[in-house]
Amino acid sequence: MSARQRQVTVLISSAGRRVELLRGFRRALASLGVDGRVIATDATWYSSAFHEADEGFVVPRLDDPACAPTLLALCEKQGVDLVVPTIDTEMPTWVASRDEFEAIGVTIALSGAGVVDIAADKQLTHDWLVANGFPTVDQAAPDVVLADPGAWRFPLVAKPRFGSAGIGVAVVRDAAELAAATSRPELGAMVVQALASGREHTIDVLADREGRCVCAVPRRRIEIRAGEVSKGVTVRSAELQDLAARLCAALPGAFGTITVQVFVGDEPGELAVIEINARYGGGFPLALQAGADFPRWQLEELLGLPSTAEPDGWRDGLVMLRYDAAVFVDEAEAVT
Repeated sequence: MSARQRQVTVLISSAGRRVELLRGFRRALASLGVDGRVIATDATWYSSAFHEADEGFVVPRLDDPACAPTLLALCEKQGVDLVVPTIDTEMPTWVASRDEFEAIGVTIALSGAGVVDIAADKQLTHDWLVANGFPTVDQAAPDVVLADPGAWRFPLVAKPRFGSAGIGVAVVRDAAELAAATSRPELGAMVVQALASGREHTIDVLADREGRCVCAVPRRRIEIRAGEVSKGVTVRSAELQDLAARLCAALPGAFGTITVQVFVGDEPGELAVIEINARYGGGFPLALQAGADFPRWQLEELLGLPSTAEPDGWRDGLVMLRYDAAVFVDEAEAVT
């Protein structure tokens, strides 16, 4: 049976609101002429992407010991070929169980443990960037800054060391505000960063199995809502695309999608990488609409088909203006 003749099942895990990502994989299957399904898992039935999927499955929460075994059994029963993780907190679960999934023929579109560890820990991210010669901002632990606040130029940014989605991030104007922002036990360990200058960009990056950058699409953030870009524009930039390629080559085990947050100043070469994520970014639908068909290219690699990837075949200057949409379902059908 040829690659195009076999049925392919893609699983979007922790699907949440990733409706456009799910649709992107569905369109990719159709464009390849492949019979396939896109299914979804989530810890709750109240997920819009869960209902957009060909089939949705409620699974245990990530902190439940039954989570990984349940996912493994589900993948085997449903004949899953490709798993696409979508949230930071699920990455360690997939990494720890990767061998078990590969043993039943499941490819997890996720970088290796080294990249996942770097992405999950903002202190480790900073240390890795500095050690590998990538531009970033000054950073320290709160007690270091508070011990000599005069050595730092306020305002500064305080953020959870292991946080995500912008939760707990605060811009502080003086030592008193810094002390208050970093003394909330529920946020855990904190880091303090110099405020980056310039305009914030996200680079959507796709890495192949050898860790090579297949395509990198920079997009400038125009407006953020609830920690996710609501307005953005694609920006063709040799400088940023080269940065992404060098990051891919240096990261230990890059594979699948990676997003890089970087501030771009007014002067050539004035860059500051502030974050790396080992997943699809929430604003990826903009890159996809611009022509960077990561889902199709991932499926081509999975199936051993000739790659149609075009590193520069995406549209520059495409603006995304998001708005609210809704999925309506009957609660009587809720899976408990």
